[in-house]
Amino acid sequence: MNAMLLEQDADVSTGPLRTRDIPIPEPGPGQVRVKVHVCGVCRTDLHVVEGELPSVTRPIVPGHEVVGTVEALGAGVRHVKEGDRVGIAWLQATCRTCEFCRTGRENLCSQARFTGYHVHGGYAEYALVSEQFAYPIPPIFSDEEAAPLLCAGIIGYRALRRSHIQPGQRLGLYGFGASAHITIQIARHWGCSVYVCSLREEHRALARQLGAVWVGEAADMPPDMLHSAILFAPAGALVPPALQALEKGGTLALAGIYMTPIPTLDYTRDLFQERTLQSVTANTRQDGLDLLKEAAAIPIRTHTVPFQLEEANLALQQLKAGTIQGAAVLHLS
Repeated sequence: MNAMLLEQDADVSTGPLRTRDIPIPEPGPGQVRVKVHVCGVCRTDLHVVEGELPSVTRPIVPGHEVVGTVEALGAGVRHVKEGDRVGIAWLQATCRTCEFCRTGRENLCSQARFTGYHVHGGYAEYALVSEQFAYPIPPIFSDEEAAPLLCAGIIGYRALRRSHIQPGQRLGLYGFGASAHITIQIARHWGCSVYVCSLREEHRALARQLGAVWVGEAADMPPDMLHSAILFAPAGALVPPALQALEKGGTLALAGIYMTPIPTLDYTRDLFQERTLQSVTANTRQDGLDLLKEAAAIPIRTHTVPFQLEEANLALQQLKAGTIQGAAVLHLS
């Protein structure tokens, strides 16, 4: 099968993904094989390709915002059938027996395996996934519309929950890429007033278009104190100003899997009066199911930029440069 393969970590400017012909995978027990229609391009892919996340499997096919059709079933599969349209997200499989798995926190499982990181992902014609992590895609969404929901959407949704935002409150979003442009639509559906800080003017323009009540540059202080905030940009330097923008008792959720170093925090200025700093780690199955259900009910409208599979390096380069409005999506012929 045709795949874009990462053989060695490198800056995306060098075009490190190579077109390769690799064997079509066979599903094992409890797995399904998906014929990939599209795959979203996520910032986590960028961290994998450039080695900002520890290298665990090389060579590797990146990609974990996969939409396709189930083509083959492994032994014991009961709840998915051939022909189903499903999505594959970042969390691929867990041990199902540890304390975290038993209590609905499988995102923290020490044996978790991730798509496009431990096992080949969606920058290819076919991909495997455990039956439990094959998400049914609501028919209201086209393949391209659905792809960004499978990581950008799910992580934004989990970050909203971790931020403890309540309907009608003021929410800050720092960075306005693929995840934030979905998150703002959910927050506005909840009646929240959304304040956006972003480095690039074209991203600030999209935030205005999607209903932000105020838009500023990356580290600007919003005109009102925020009940909650989410930091999407992988920039640790933004943590102190984001904390300082919080109302008493407010929470800042860090949505990224990778972040540059966070400067020293001043306890009185940044954290006192019961301000909280929360990280976000992957997602649970329930996060994915809940997000897809709510996204269909709103409905969420993702802004996407299409690329062909062979243009994966270009998509990653534009993602790094910050020039993509919304989310990049690879199409497989």
